[in-house]
Order: sequence, then structure tokens, then C-alpha cells
Amino acid sequence: MPFTFHKMHGLGNDFVLLDLREQEFFIDGVIAKQLSNRHTGIGCDQVLVLRQQPDGQHLAAFEIWNSDGSRAEQCGNGVRCLGAYLDMRGETPDKQFTLNGPAGEVKIECLDNGIVRVDMGTPVFDPEKVPVDLEPVDGWYQLDIQHQHFRLGAVSMGNPHALVLVDAIRTADITNLGAAISSNAAFPQGCNAGFAEITDRSNIHLRVFERGAAETSACGSGACAAVSILRRANMVDETVRVTQRGGDLTIRWMGGRESVIMAGPATYVYKGIFE
Repeated sequence: MPFTFHKMHGLGNDFVLLDLREQEFFIDGVIAKQLSNRHTGIGCDQVLVLRQQPDGQHLAAFEIWNSDGSRAEQCGNGVRCLGAYLDMRGETPDKQFTLNGPAGEVKIECLDNGIVRVDMGTPVFDPEKVPVDLEPVDGWYQLDIQHQHFRLGAVSMGNPHALVLVDAIRTADITNLGAAISSNAAFPQGCNAGFAEITDRSNIHLRVFERGAAETSACGSGACAAVSILRRANMVDETVRVTQRGGDLTIRWMGGRESVIMAGPATYVYKGIFE
């Protein structure tokens, strides 16, 4: 049967949003992959699904499907888009609310200037909880990929991330190296592979090869992961502008058990009907 969808993006990381609080539609990995196909479907990096939250503690529940049909636990750009969509519909009169996602509760605030601010939770560095099957040395991991030796950081932002520092982000081989790290056996659940060039203590450039979606224009959880890893290593300050191909995010982490706070835009593109 025909169904209504909404197309949105966060810094070019684009989504098909299905509000299943108002319509019936069955989705699984096969259907998510079909919808995501840019030639034969609608086209997107991920599919976002909104559902009713029966316990009343959150405004709604959500789930995330990658373009390859796999499930994702977290998506910072997607969460901002969900927040902007709900605010656009007038469902957030006080501009602050919570959603229940695959990785747990997410706190969202819609600001007056079109920026959406999200509490992304506390970064988790415990190797067993990332998870990563390597032993850290001074907070870093050693990994051999394609006959090269790399030092990388790893953290969970509700989903697993790895980070490699590079001298020149524009010339880094993100496609091949990102795929190799993302699917490496050292990460039993796979990971989002990030590559960061540090400009100064308040600015970094970042590219991310996302697990299940390849490289995207921007990755919100990847930006949070990068700043968390670099802040823990005392390589950046508490507030960092993260520049990606699609634009900038502001990430703040005070350290310790404090939450990572992400702020950035979310854009509504159009409403459509798929028959």
C-alpha cells in the first residue's frame, strides 16, 4: 500500500523518515535496503523509523536502518533530524524532550536558530563494551591493515567507533582503509571508521566511513567519538568545531562521566508518497 515518507538530512547525511505512529508499514532489512537504493528506491544513507512509546516517558521511540539493511544503534545526524521533524510538527512546545532509541534515552533540545542540540551520553572506552578485541597501550590500539601499521583510538557512543589521525584529510584513502578497519575482526560488531586531521585544539577536520553505509557527508556520532578520543588524550579542548564535507558540528565534552553534547543543523527536504 502507498505510504508517506519524509526526506531530511543533517549536513548532507541523508535520511528517509517513516513516521509509523500514523500509518502501518512493515520494514525489515530487505525493505530498508530497497528504500535506500538511490537508483531504484527513494535513496538515503539511513532509514529512520518513529514509533509510539507506550510507557509515556518519552515523546516517541525510534529505530535506525543502514542502507545495506543492517540495524544501527545510534546516529547523531539522524537524531537531530528526528528532533527537527517533531518540532516542525508542533509536538515539542517547550523545545526539550527525550526519545527512546536502540542505545537508550536521547535528550534533545531545539534551539531558536534552527540548531538542534543533543545529549549523546557518556563515551565508553572499556574495550569489552566498545567492543574491540585489542589491548590498549596508553589509550591507543595498534592494528595492522593492508601491510601498514596504524595507531587508533576506539570508543562507543552507543555504537562502536575507531579513529585514525592523519596528516592530510583530503588525500587519505578513506574508501579502502575505512572499509578495512570497519570490517576488521578486531571489531566483532564492526565499527564506524573515522579519520581526523587536527587543525588546532578547537578545530578538527573529519571524514567517517560508516558501518553499513560507507563514507557519508557527515557523521554525528563519529564527530562525538573523535572529540571524545582526542579530548581524553588531551589533544583538543572541551569544545571543538568538527568540520566535515557537509558542514560543521560543535561538540563539547567536559570529560569523565559527563555527556557529550552535539549541536548542529537539521534540514527538512520534502514529503513524499511511495506507491
